[in-house]
Amino acid sequence: MDKFEKLTGIAAPMPLVNIDTDMIIPKQFLKTIKRSGLGVNLFDEMRYDDDGKEIPDFVLNKPQYREAEILVAGDNFGCGSSREHAPWALKDFGIKAVISTSFADIFYNNCFKNGILPIVLPKEAVDVLMKDAEKGSNARMTVDLENQVVTSSDGDTFAFELDSFKKHCLMNGLDDIGLTMEKAAAIDTFEAQAEQARPWV
Repeated sequence: MDKFEKLTGIAAPMPLVNIDTDMIIPKQFLKTIKRSGLGVNLFDEMRYDDDGKEIPDFVLNKPQYREAEILVAGDNFGCGSSREHAPWALKDFGIKAVISTSFADIFYNNCFKNGILPIVLPKEAVDVLMKDAEKGSNARMTVDLENQVVTSSDGDTFAFELDSFKKHCLMNGLDDIGLTMEKAAAIDTFEAQAEQARPWV
């Protein structure tokens, strides 16, 4: 998993509330167990018409937001089923941070395991950042994980709270496997001792 330290990029505004995981990645795309390749189907039912053609008015289809790395979303983002494919699809598209007033718990935790930073801010702050994102590709937003601050293109700053363990994992690029591998030496020592103590096992 890539390390997340500081990100400056285009932010796409998505003010809809209650965006659930089926909207993020519809159920027909859940057959894969690969984390790559889902970005093309991110928000599939909002991005494409019945013939598979892009819907021009959808935010991520607009030229100024095709390279967005930050999503400013409405309340209760990631609700619905617990599918991990939702953060996979966001990450594969290129989204590295999502800002909202609230997230569904399982989606929130899945983001950290997949290198995405979900940021919870008060409605007043999200409203400011939403308007900033509406400026298009000329407005670059900065997410500073180390200092836990989001800065708008106009220089407005908003501090966010974050669990220290989750912060450590993101900043060091550690998913569950990476965390386990940090203890590889201790695991090897334990297994060697166990083999000597119980060779019949």
